[in-house]
Amino acid sequence: MKTRVEITGIDTAQLPTLKHEEAMELLKKAQNGDKEAHGKFVTANLRLVLSIVQRFYGRKACADDLFQVGCVGLIKAMKNFNTEYNLRFSTYAVPMIIGEIRRFLRDGSAMRVSRSLRDRAYKALQIRHDLETTGDREATCEEIAAHMNVPVHEVTYALDAIADPVSLYDPVYHDGDETVMVMDQIADARYDSERWLGNIAVGEAMDRLPERERRILALRYYEGKTQMEVSEEIGISQAQVSRLEKSAIRQLRESVEG
Repeated sequence: MKTRVEITGIDTAQLPTLKHEEAMELLKKAQNGDKEAHGKFVTANLRLVLSIVQRFYGRKACADDLFQVGCVGLIKAMKNFNTEYNLRFSTYAVPMIIGEIRRFLRDGSAMRVSRSLRDRAYKALQIRHDLETTGDREATCEEIAAHMNVPVHEVTYALDAIADPVSLYDPVYHDGDETVMVMDQIADARYDSERWLGNIAVGEAMDRLPERERRILALRYYEGKTQMEVSEEIGISQAQVSRLEKSAIRQLRESVEG
């Protein structure tokens, strides 16, 4: 049984599915002006648009608006797709739809970018798309700049200016029951789980040390004092400080390593 989702009044469970050959035949007719074929092809690909819109859930935009903007991207992809290439339509359409939605979100955001800079960035994106369509690798900023006849730094600056700010709470995966956000995929090298648990174990082991050993370790490793300075502060010889320090470290190691 298909999952039923309603968006802009459309029940996605009732949407048709097309085989690749059927889709290409409909698309050719649509590109030649067949309005019926155009409508059927768009309808058959609405589920693709919805799947992309779900990636942007959580943004300050109405899902219906995003869906309609995604449909604009779908229609642009239909218009420009070359059916002679041995390429699935979705492979070409997905980045077009995502680009249209991101452009909508950027243009409606509080971050204002000059029109000329946006135009340069969009031209760079188009050139990058063309280069990657004809090649089999990602286009570099140097290649894009060469085609635009501008310095590389102008290309990188323009692309950075329209880069969509990412929130730690932006979803990167959604399956209906679980949403994985950006923050779930970012690791902090300073506070990885293994080190965090190790710190807890060390803290508990420190609590089991006698008061004098704890004080020696605190002065030596938290305040950075020398053994001579510690001996003067505690009132024992440096040799005793050295012996107690080594004993305390050995006890900590045995407690942590279990």
